[in-house]
Amino acid sequence: MTEEPAAPGEPLPAPAPAHEGAQLVFEQPLNERMRAFLRIDFLYTQAVFHANSRSQWGSRAAVTSILDILAIITRTDTRAEVLKELERQTRAFNDYLRRPGVDTDRLQGLVANLQRLRTELLGAGSAYLQPLRDSAFLAAVRHRSSIPGGSCEFDLPDFYFWLSQTPDVRETTLNKWIAMLRPLCDSIAELLWLTRQGGRSRRETAVQGVFHITFERENPVQLLRVAVPADLGIYPEISGSHYRSSVRFVLWQGPEERPRQAQQDIPFEMICCG
Repeated sequence: MTEEPAAPGEPLPAPAPAHEGAQLVFEQPLNERMRAFLRIDFLYTQAVFHANSRSQWGSRAAVTSILDILAIITRTDTRAEVLKELERQTRAFNDYLRRPGVDTDRLQGLVANLQRLRTELLGAGSAYLQPLRDSAFLAAVRHRSSIPGGSCEFDLPDFYFWLSQTPDVRETTLNKWIAMLRPLCDSIAELLWLTRQGGRSRRETAVQGVFHITFERENPVQLLRVAVPADLGIYPEISGSHYRSSVRFVLWQGPEERPRQAQQDIPFEMICCG
């Protein structure tokens, strides 16, 4: 579940309470690259939020988010994937600049921002995260965190000692680690924003709570977004791939009861993002 994205450079909005007329937007990645991008963006936002909370529990949560980002990045060459996508988007917008009737000022601004992000990510070098990977402190936290309750003070006295430092000391350390991730994560945030902005929206109806879609092969989709009124008490369960997907709407029964599938026809908005 996600709120509407903020424009690049703008602060993330606080979650809005559900009220009449409000919509909830649920996203489903349709390939592994988009899945990784969404997870990294989520974890980075979480890390920044907790790093600024200045509490010991916030610092714990920020470290956990940073370690989770590292776990995702080490599985694949995420940096190369991001650089490739930045180049593809730059070429696409440069092609648009040659077309008549386009907003050249806005497009030139987008291209300049993409080029800046690419330059920063290239400038960071391929070993930009090596200090985080080589940190014995973070390695110990990562190792013990796989055990339930493994980051208690008797398991990690050095972690407890660091958490006992002043908020300014902890914030300085966390901001240093986050700064190493920023070139990659800022680029991913920009690419996700562009992907969402380029989505094709249409109104659909899930007959008896179920909807199936087959995507056009000549217009590949990598992110499916489903928007429903927040006050309906329903949410979608989305499954599938970039070839076809299914949306099944479920009635929220509260945390004590199992949800059940909606039986009525559900109107909703579907946004296909290529």
